[in-house]
Amino acid sequence: MDMFFQLVINGLAVGCIYGLVALGFVLIYKAGEVVNFAQGELMMLGAFVAFTLIVDFNLNYWLGLALAVLAMAAFGWLLDSVVVRRIIGQPQFSTVMLTIGLGVMMRSGVSIVWGPETRSLSTPFDQMVFQVSGVMISPIYLSILITTVVLCAILALFFRFTRIGLAMQAASQNQLAAYCLGIRVKRVLSSVWALSAGVATIAGVLLAPISLIDVNMGAIGLKAFAAAVIGGFGSITGALLGGVLIGLIELFSAVYLPEGFKNVAAYVVLLAVLVVRPQGLFGTVGRKKV
Repeated sequence: MDMFFQLVINGLAVGCIYGLVALGFVLIYKAGEVVNFAQGELMMLGAFVAFTLIVDFNLNYWLGLALAVLAMAAFGWLLDSVVVRRIIGQPQFSTVMLTIGLGVMMRSGVSIVWGPETRSLSTPFDQMVFQVSGVMISPIYLSILITTVVLCAILALFFRFTRIGLAMQAASQNQLAAYCLGIRVKRVLSSVWALSAGVATIAGVLLAPISLIDVNMGAIGLKAFAAAVIGGFGSITGALLGGVLIGLIELFSAVYLPEGFKNVAAYVVLLAVLVVRPQGLFGTVGRKKV
């Protein structure tokens, strides 16, 4: 039972990372119907920016994290307003290829600026370990769980009670109707990209003590995409729960199933969900009149 609870805690923590990255996929898709395959690279770039501020510039951990989130939010805003907006209205395949290309450019840029070396990021929780009834609880994993819950609560309040949050919801439902009501849709879409990049940065910093920081950590975006599809690509709650589901399945499959199955577990679950429920576990079937 100790092993079981240990795997549950670790799986929940890893799943929260997947869920936060998947949340970026869903936010951008709901607002502008763009699938951002560079979401994992935004997380990777945010982790490197945070590393530079905290380690190289010797800033306080929390201050460096806040500045990294702000810097990546500005980058996300510019990415939409300068690049992505130019191909709005083109076939979906064009946006997919654009975001894939942006991801490749970000990986190459990081390799040029920071180099291919792997880096570690110290946190205020590194030296502490709790033991509860034989279960070792790392404060790093605990901080991931707490941060995810707090961040989700903040986002829920943001979407419910702020003007920009309500405008984002309106734009995600119907851009033309939102524009007719006086909402500046282009600004709202750029704000969604900024929010998505900021959330990805938080996910990257949370992941750094577990998997370290390197140019390939953006590959987690593929598992986050699977989490978004499993949960239902239009559901924010579904994206988070889909990430948690994949995290738990990965950890348990690594222990109880043959070696190597952990690496494909997320995609096996994805295929199973697509066969049984194509719209995802928490998604709805959309219909359009033409």
